[in-house]
Amino acid sequence: DLGCGTGHLTYKITTKGAKVVGIDHAPTMIEQAHRCYPDIKFLVGDGVNIDLKETFDAVFSNAVLHWIKEQKKVICNIWRVLKPGGRFVSEFGGKGNIKTIIKSIYEALDAAGYSSNKQLNPWYFPSIGEYATLLESEGFVLTFASLLERPTKLEDGEYGLRNWLKMFATCFFEGIPEKKQSIIIDDIENRLRPHLYKKGRWTVDYKRIRVMAFKKGNIE
Repeated sequence: DLGCGTGHLTYKITTKGAKVVGIDHAPTMIEQAHRCYPDIKFLVGDGVNIDLKETFDAVFSNAVLHWIKEQKKVICNIWRVLKPGGRFVSEFGGKGNIKTIIKSIYEALDAAGYSSNKQLNPWYFPSIGEYATLLESEGFVLTFASLLERPTKLEDGEYGLRNWLKMFATCFFEGIPEKKQSIIIDDIENRLRPHLYKKGRWTVDYKRIRVMAFKKGNIE
């Protein structure tokens, strides 16, 4: 389970009879996973550095790969740890994911005089064609690919978007004084309110890629 976080999905996979190893780059996440599920093996690592010698029947990853721009390295590592015929299943942000939000972040940064912070965008949101080409270039056989729209309502009412930005988009505000950050976030909210705020709740315009691919070998 690549990018296992606190291990909740990892545990669900084990209930289906699989023996699973969970990997996450955040030591705090792995510590919590160990506490919650002491019988499961969890390791600190990421897709660019999978320090495992054993091979696996499958690699699973949910809502993680869009945080890694070095996708070729990730796919090479997934290929390396899979057995021949092993499958790779993943869902992550695809082309157009949070497009409206990113546009408003960029516009608000420009208006505040922090245009250079746009270069701090941490996300990789490929098209199906782009990602399929990457997989196939490393020898994977792609058997399924889909781009899904998944608008998601946020909790916390009026503060939902602000809290989302503080959790997932903090990189854009690096080096900006705290008071200025608050002004920029206010601007982002005002730009997005006509599009993503309705009946007291914010909605995030998620789009997800879902893929299944096999390492060349005996595909079952």
